[in-house]
Amino acid sequence: MKNIRNFCIIAHIDHGKSTLADRLLELTNTVEKREMRAQHLDTMELEQERGITIKLQPVKMEWQGVELNLIDTPGHADFAYEVSRSLKAVEGALLVVDATQGIEAQTLANVYAALEADLTIIPVVNKIDLPAADAEKIKTEIENVLSIPREEVIEISAKDGTNCEKVLAAIIERVPAPTNLDEGDEAKALIFDSIFDAYRGVVIYVRNFSGEIRKGDRLKLLRAGAEFEALEVGCLKPKYFPTEKIEAGEIGYIVTGLKSVRDARVGETVWRGKNTNPEPLPGYKKVSPFVFAGIFANDADDYPELRDALEKLSLNDASLSYEPERSTALGFGFRVGFLGLLHLEIIQERLEREYNLDLIVTAPSVKYELKNTSGAIIPLANPSELPEMFEELREPWVRLEIVTPKDFLGGILELATARRGQQKNLSFLDPTRALVEYEIPLASIVTDFYDKLKNVSSGYASMSYEFLEFRAGELSRLDVLVGGEKIDALSFVVHKSEARSVGLNLVKKLKEIIPRANFVIPIQAAIGATVIARETLSAYRKDVTEKLYGGDVTRKNKLLKKQKAGKKRMKQFGKVSIPQEAFLAVLKRD
Repeated sequence: MKNIRNFCIIAHIDHGKSTLADRLLELTNTVEKREMRAQHLDTMELEQERGITIKLQPVKMEWQGVELNLIDTPGHADFAYEVSRSLKAVEGALLVVDATQGIEAQTLANVYAALEADLTIIPVVNKIDLPAADAEKIKTEIENVLSIPREEVIEISAKDGTNCEKVLAAIIERVPAPTNLDEGDEAKALIFDSIFDAYRGVVIYVRNFSGEIRKGDRLKLLRAGAEFEALEVGCLKPKYFPTEKIEAGEIGYIVTGLKSVRDARVGETVWRGKNTNPEPLPGYKKVSPFVFAGIFANDADDYPELRDALEKLSLNDASLSYEPERSTALGFGFRVGFLGLLHLEIIQERLEREYNLDLIVTAPSVKYELKNTSGAIIPLANPSELPEMFEELREPWVRLEIVTPKDFLGGILELATARRGQQKNLSFLDPTRALVEYEIPLASIVTDFYDKLKNVSSGYASMSYEFLEFRAGELSRLDVLVGGEKIDALSFVVHKSEARSVGLNLVKKLKEIIPRANFVIPIQAAIGATVIARETLSAYRKDVTEKLYGGDVTRKNKLLKKQKAGKKRMKQFGKVSIPQEAFLAVLKRD
């Protein structure tokens, strides 16, 4: 075990984690040059297209007789749960900081998580080959903000491969070897990820903490109680590489053959032994979704396929939760919980691409807590289920950290305050960059706040947030009525101080989006029975009098009267089609 090192790479998005992983794979000859491609560990088509890491990816490398187990992690705040799982499976972390941008909000969030997990941190300043790079300034920043001596910082260019050997040497030298939780003949391993293979069933990625796990062993999942035989064990290089066994301290995979996607949950303990009452390893805290949206199949016949697709995705993504939902406007679908808007976007795209589904996704909302008239606290994920009478409605608040150049500070403070944010702290990382801390309602930042922040700061500001608590507020449900009919999928919760401006803005947008019909369509925003905003979508008009070429005016009036009666009947029975863009209109505040 003294020749094993387990580590992960953490960084803010787009600071070069996957590129550094590529160089390490090349240096250790884990992947042959002819098979090498950029962002090699980003196996998903979506990851390659967008240039971001979505799923954590383990790989085993060997360098100077030492086994190196690397886990490449995502950098976006929405995938922080992937990072937290990786940190539990390793002893060290490479912290990558961009030499042109310095420490950003997600850098700080990841460092705090790594320190909490008691990991050895190796700081790396990347992109020193760029003309705008200022490695000395970034090293000073790391020393001042993170209290890591500047002598420990390694300057590299992952693109050119400059000094990447020093990174491998530092991992061997500084990261401690794993320790064996020796419990006699027992084998214990923690599941940190799992995927569903159509041919082999559930494949679990594990970090083995004690004993050996061999092919053919009868294993048990301690929390679920399920038993299975290890059909194959091995490591990832980065493809499946079967081996005889997974030893204590190693990271590998086990083919379970399990067909139920609910059995092998992330955070489970895989066990083999004679103990009658084994203790599970400390797992992961259950992740709570922040954002909820309704997902419906455009064709009602695709509902079973949508259900199966969500079930398979929920195994590969432990932070995804869903439950059936019925909408009067859209039929049967699911209320799905996400960690943020990017997470929602990725899941929607995966459902449409990988499972060939045509979907309608409603406007996202956050999870509320409702105190009803009898005093019971009920979680509320769907705003359309909010009753008319209740005692108190509580919304989630978060601690928001924004890192920005000081030139843009005024616009950012104005933006956060306009979204009901309460400033708690303002400090300077260096003479040119500030760190602002706010407490703010989650509903104010999950929609278009990030886009607005980038606009205000010319793209330089970064943000990260973490949940604080639920707080009571003056909140109401805003309903949207189209043609006199309430569209429950467009309902959302709004603070009373913002209700009128949000309502006016929304009906104006819907007027532009909803297609005109042969009858007048009123579009209204209402709180309870009170209409607070209205727009009218005028009807198409057919000139029924164009065939007249003269004669008595009564002939013209007769035709217009007949048309009026027909329009009235059409208005009564006419159905308004609501396009997907209407649900997205709720996202944009102005």
